[in-house]
Amino acid sequence: MAQPRRARRSQLSVPGSSEKMLEKAARSAADHVFCDLEDAVAPSAKVDARGKVAWALNNLDWGKKTRCVRINDVTTEWCHDDIITVVEQASANLDTIMLPKPYSAADVIFLDRMLGQLEKKLKLDRRIGIEVLIEEVQALQNVEEIARSSDRLECLIFGMGDYSGSQGIDTSEIGGTGGYPGDIFHYARFRITMAARAMGLDAVDGPYANFKNEAGYRSEAARAKALGMIGKWAIHPSQIAPALEVFSPALEDVARARRMESSYRDAEARDWAPCRLTE
Repeated sequence: MAQPRRARRSQLSVPGSSEKMLEKAARSAADHVFCDLEDAVAPSAKVDARGKVAWALNNLDWGKKTRCVRINDVTTEWCHDDIITVVEQASANLDTIMLPKPYSAADVIFLDRMLGQLEKKLKLDRRIGIEVLIEEVQALQNVEEIARSSDRLECLIFGMGDYSGSQGIDTSEIGGTGGYPGDIFHYARFRITMAARAMGLDAVDGPYANFKNEAGYRSEAARAKALGMIGKWAIHPSQIAPALEVFSPALEDVARARRMESSYRDAEARDWAPCRLTE
């Protein structure tokens, strides 16, 4: 089944427990927002945050944004009710659910089947997509299996923060130019992007913690783009504009591509297939 194409150049993270920040996120320039029920919400606030997120999805003007909710992972006591509450209360205004910390395809299949059951129960006429965070060494080992696990799957995201802890990497190396020669996350980014592209999925880069360092953020975004990723997280509104700029094609490149397409269509109409198209 062909997946819907959604904008993910800038994926803005917003705590699901804060009405004020949810309102700001809806007004932002990000083309993708995920309302977070996981790391950005304290355990004591997780249950209450579900209702706040559902209210925000149903009542705020999100424009053309991709609307996503990051639930808690499948090993927690919150995951099951996160899915049920958000889908039952806000399914008409929910595009995707983001699953953190899967270890294998089985974790994605669990979410897929829960969504299938709820869609039948609620008689929904639209499917809810899945986005997956690759943030454990086991997930990277199983990334090809995960990428094939569900026809709801739309996006693989590299969560380098938790991945660093999983592999024992010093988090100060994120975006750094320290002792390791080159990009310490090159292999993980490359492998995630290759697995995503092979299945027709989007690949997105994860967070850059120092939101005051725009140059560092841009450098990491450029590395991700060079490998074929189509967007990057923004953990602060100041990171939205750089992500949109880095992951948007230049106007001259768009114009050139359109000229080439036009030339090719013209050649097809003449029943002639040129070996090399020129401008």
